[in-house]
Amino acid sequence: MRVLGIDPGSRYCGFGVVEDAGGTRVRHLAHGVFILGADRPIEDRLRSLHEGLAAALAQHRPEVVAVEDVFHARNARSALVLGQARGVALLAAAQAGVVVRSFSPSTIKQAVTGSGRAEKDQVSRMVAVLLGLQLEGRLDASDALAAAICGVLRTRSPELESPRKKNNYFFLKARGRR
Repeated sequence: MRVLGIDPGSRYCGFGVVEDAGGTRVRHLAHGVFILGADRPIEDRLRSLHEGLAAALAQHRPEVVAVEDVFHARNARSALVLGQARGVALLAAAQAGVVVRSFSPSTIKQAVTGSGRAEKDQVSRMVAVLLGLQLEGRLDASDALAAAICGVLRTRSPELESPRKKNNYFFLKARGRR
Protein backbone atom coordinates (compact mmCIF):
# COMPACT_ATOMS: atom_id res chain seq x y z
CA MET A 1 0.00 0.00 0.00
CA ARG A 2 1.44 3.33 -1.09
CA VAL A 3 0.16 6.53 0.54
CA LEU A 4 0.79 10.14 -0.44
CA GLY A 5 0.34 12.51 2.50
CA ILE A 6 -0.47 16.17 2.01
CA ASP A 7 -0.11 19.05 4.48
CA PRO A 8 -2.11 21.69 2.60
CA GLY A 9 -1.10 25.31 2.52
CA SER A 10 -1.43 28.30 0.21
CA ARG A 11 2.20 29.45 0.54
CA TYR A 12 3.90 26.13 1.33
CA CYS A 13 2.40 22.69 0.81
CA GLY A 14 4.18 19.62 2.09
CA PHE A 15 3.91 16.18 0.51
CA GLY A 16 5.32 12.83 1.51
CA VAL A 17 5.09 9.34 0.04
CA VAL A 18 5.45 6.18 2.09
CA GLU A 19 4.79 2.52 1.51
CA ASP A 20 3.66 -0.24 3.85
CA ALA A 21 6.73 -2.43 4.37
CA GLY A 22 4.91 -5.06 6.43
CA GLY A 23 4.83 -5.67 10.13
CA THR A 24 5.38 -2.40 11.93
CA ARG A 25 7.56 -0.92 9.20
CA VAL A 26 6.85 1.93 6.80
CA ARG A 27 9.23 2.75 3.95
CA HIS A 28 10.00 6.31 2.83
CA LEU A 29 9.75 6.91 -0.92
CA ALA A 30 9.76 10.70 -1.34
CA HIS A 31 8.96 14.02 0.27
CA GLY A 32 9.15 17.72 -0.43
CA VAL A 33 7.56 21.12 -0.18
CA PHE A 34 5.84 23.07 -2.93
CA ILE A 35 6.89 26.70 -2.45
CA LEU A 36 3.97 28.67 -3.81
CA GLY A 37 5.00 32.17 -2.69
CA ALA A 38 3.12 34.75 -0.72
CA ASP A 39 3.54 37.55 -3.26
CA ARG A 40 1.63 35.85 -6.09
CA PRO A 41 -2.15 36.06 -6.55
CA ILE A 42 -4.02 33.20 -4.88
CA GLU A 43 -5.31 31.84 -8.21
CA ASP A 44 -1.71 31.47 -9.48
CA ARG A 45 -0.62 29.73 -6.27
CA LEU A 46 -3.58 27.34 -6.43
CA ARG A 47 -2.83 26.54 -10.07
CA SER A 48 0.82 25.83 -9.20
CA LEU A 49 -0.29 23.69 -6.29
CA HIS A 50 -2.62 21.66 -8.52
CA GLU A 51 0.11 21.15 -11.13
CA GLY A 52 2.62 20.05 -8.49
CA LEU A 53 0.22 17.63 -6.80
CA ALA A 54 -0.94 16.22 -10.15
CA ALA A 55 2.70 15.56 -11.08
CA ALA A 56 3.42 13.91 -7.70
CA LEU A 57 0.32 11.73 -8.03
CA ALA A 58 1.31 10.69 -11.57
CA GLN A 59 4.90 9.96 -10.55
CA HIS A 60 4.25 8.03 -7.32
CA ARG A 61 0.86 6.42 -8.13
CA PRO A 62 -0.43 6.06 -4.55
CA GLU A 63 -3.46 3.95 -3.68
CA VAL A 64 -4.46 6.42 -0.95
CA VAL A 65 -4.03 10.14 -0.36
CA ALA A 66 -4.00 11.18 3.31
CA VAL A 67 -4.84 14.85 3.89
CA GLU A 68 -4.74 16.77 7.13
CA ASP A 69 -8.08 18.36 8.02
CA VAL A 70 -8.32 22.10 8.48
CA PHE A 71 -8.66 22.63 12.21
CA HIS A 72 -8.15 26.33 12.89
CA ALA A 73 -6.58 29.43 11.52
CA ARG A 74 -5.64 32.85 12.83
CA ASN A 75 -8.70 34.44 11.25
CA ALA A 76 -11.56 33.72 8.87
CA ARG A 77 -9.59 34.80 5.79
CA SER A 78 -6.72 32.45 6.66
CA ALA A 79 -9.18 29.59 7.15
CA LEU A 80 -10.79 30.34 3.78
CA VAL A 81 -7.46 30.40 1.92
CA LEU A 82 -6.32 27.20 3.66
CA GLY A 83 -9.63 25.58 2.73
CA GLN A 84 -9.06 26.55 -0.90
CA ALA A 85 -5.64 24.89 -0.88
CA ARG A 86 -7.12 21.78 0.72
CA GLY A 87 -9.84 21.77 -1.95
CA VAL A 88 -7.20 21.82 -4.68
CA ALA A 89 -5.49 18.84 -3.02
CA LEU A 90 -8.78 16.93 -2.87
CA LEU A 91 -9.50 17.79 -6.51
CA ALA A 92 -6.07 16.60 -7.69
CA ALA A 93 -6.53 13.29 -5.85
CA ALA A 94 -10.06 12.83 -7.22
CA GLN A 95 -8.89 13.56 -10.77
CA ALA A 96 -6.19 10.90 -10.34
CA GLY A 97 -8.85 8.43 -9.14
CA VAL A 98 -7.19 7.97 -5.74
CA VAL A 99 -9.06 7.25 -2.51
CA VAL A 100 -8.83 10.21 -0.12
CA ARG A 101 -8.68 9.86 3.65
CA SER A 102 -8.86 12.93 5.89
CA PHE A 103 -7.42 12.93 9.39
CA SER A 104 -7.54 15.51 12.14
CA PRO A 105 -4.20 16.87 13.33
CA SER A 106 -4.65 15.08 16.67
CA THR A 107 -5.31 11.73 14.94
CA ILE A 108 -2.11 12.13 12.89
CA LYS A 109 -0.10 13.10 15.99
CA GLN A 110 -1.55 10.14 17.91
CA ALA A 111 -0.64 7.71 15.12
CA VAL A 112 2.96 8.93 14.88
CA THR A 113 3.90 9.89 18.44
CA GLY A 114 1.34 8.18 20.64
CA SER A 115 0.01 11.55 21.82
CA GLY A 116 -2.64 13.63 20.07
CA ARG A 117 -1.20 16.73 21.75
CA ALA A 118 2.39 16.37 20.53
CA GLU A 119 4.16 19.50 19.33
CA LYS A 120 5.18 19.87 15.68
CA ASP A 121 8.86 19.33 16.44
CA GLN A 122 8.04 16.10 18.31
CA VAL A 123 6.10 14.86 15.28
CA SER A 124 9.00 15.75 12.99
CA ARG A 125 11.53 13.93 15.19
CA MET A 126 9.36 10.81 15.38
CA VAL A 127 8.76 10.80 11.60
CA ALA A 128 12.56 10.98 11.15
CA VAL A 129 13.04 8.03 13.51
CA LEU A 130 10.27 5.92 11.96
CA LEU A 131 11.54 6.48 8.41
CA GLY A 132 15.26 6.61 9.15
CA LEU A 133 15.62 10.11 7.72
CA GLN A 134 17.26 13.36 8.62
CA LEU A 135 14.57 16.00 8.15
CA GLU A 136 15.63 19.63 8.08
CA GLY A 137 14.00 22.91 7.18
CA ARG A 138 10.30 23.59 7.10
CA LEU A 139 7.98 21.20 8.91
CA ASP A 140 5.50 20.99 6.00
CA ALA A 141 7.17 17.86 4.57
CA SER A 142 7.39 16.09 7.94
CA ASP A 143 3.73 16.93 8.61
CA ALA A 144 2.82 15.42 5.22
CA LEU A 145 4.91 12.31 5.95
CA ALA A 146 3.12 12.02 9.30
CA ALA A 147 -0.23 12.14 7.48
CA ALA A 148 1.00 9.43 5.09
CA ILE A 149 2.17 7.23 7.98
CA CYS A 150 -1.21 7.72 9.64
CA GLY A 151 -2.86 6.72 6.34
CA VAL A 152 -0.87 3.47 6.23
CA LEU A 153 -1.58 2.64 9.87
CA ARG A 154 -5.30 3.39 9.57
CA THR A 155 -5.60 1.34 6.39
CA ARG A 156 -3.85 -1.62 8.06
CA SER A 157 -6.44 -1.72 10.86
CA PRO A 158 -9.84 -2.80 9.48
CA GLU A 159 -11.63 -1.55 12.58
CA LEU A 160 -10.27 1.93 11.88
CA GLU A 161 -10.99 1.85 8.17
CA SER A 162 -14.30 3.21 7.00
CA PRO A 163 -15.11 1.94 3.52
CA ARG A 164 -15.48 4.59 0.85
CA LYS A 165 -19.12 4.80 -0.10
CA LYS A 166 -20.41 6.50 -3.17
CA ASN A 167 -22.48 9.53 -2.28
CA ASN A 168 -25.62 9.54 -4.40
CA TYR A 169 -26.88 12.86 -3.03
CA PHE A 170 -25.74 14.89 -6.05
CA PHE A 171 -27.18 12.34 -8.46
CA LEU A 172 -30.56 12.48 -6.72
CA LYS A 173 -30.54 16.28 -6.70
CA ALA A 174 -29.60 16.42 -10.38
CA ARG A 175 -32.49 14.12 -11.29
CA GLY A 176 -35.04 16.55 -9.92
CA ARG A 177 -35.49 15.50 -6.28
CA ARG A 178 -35.22 19.00 -4.84
